[in-house]
Amino acid sequence: MDFLSEFRERLVNDEKAKLTVEKYVRDCRAFLAWISESGRTLDKEAVLCYKELISKKHKTAGANSILSSLNAYFSYIGRDELKVKILKRQMTNFRNEEKELTRDEYARLLNAAKERKNRKLYYIMMTVCRTGIRISELSYITVEAARKKEAVIGNKGKIRIILLPEKLCRELLCYASEEKIKSGPLFVTKNGNPLDRSNIWKMMKSLCESANVEKEKVFPHNLRHLFAVTFYSVHKDIVHLADILGHSTVSTTRIYTLESSRAHRKQMEQLSGLLL
Repeated sequence: MDFLSEFRERLVNDEKAKLTVEKYVRDCRAFLAWISESGRTLDKEAVLCYKELISKKHKTAGANSILSSLNAYFSYIGRDELKVKILKRQMTNFRNEEKELTRDEYARLLNAAKERKNRKLYYIMMTVCRTGIRISELSYITVEAARKKEAVIGNKGKIRIILLPEKLCRELLCYASEEKIKSGPLFVTKNGNPLDRSNIWKMMKSLCESANVEKEKVFPHNLRHLFAVTFYSVHKDIVHLADILGHSTVSTTRIYTLESSRAHRKQMEQLSGLLL
């Protein structure tokens, strides 16, 4: 067994999420292939060169995600001297509305799914947007959870309880009845396997034209984002929101508490009027 296979096994034993394991291994495999193809030696100079390469090809967050994978691998093989610092990123002080899904656009996507009689996608979008769960957590939305009006979610080594709105539960149980789902997860493939994130992404993209929503705005995480922004606008409770979303620290949740770019510009214009 090679180091990469052993590394995968260690990640699995450490109870890392399946998608996390696959990403770490994929990032490391790409790096090792680059080392081999370029004829380089696995040393700090090569790692720094690769860091510069990916920083040009990816946005800061994406590059840092790759570097985190590599650093974890270097620690595993006992080569801590190869680890590199992540790229510094200046936090923006406002949200970019051009990339966000609005409530009206969300409603149009639901209507488009209903018109296409894609009930599964309709209820998936509704569930994510009303609870803020991740797509990878859909398997915890079961018939039993809908009956209890709460879902117990285990992710990234943490357990949290999501309270499900009563109206959503009624609709989900109606869906389960019509689909003849008596127990277990509500959203699975025809073979009973968990839904793949990419399949949901493709189904959502197929709604864009009929819903008159820009494709750049339509992807599963934007439903979770809409929930978070709406929750904070109503309750102004970042700690509770972090708990609901399953964030380890409130710093991750901060993006949802920022003013929109439109509101930020209005504030700046008002200030400009005072400073003649």
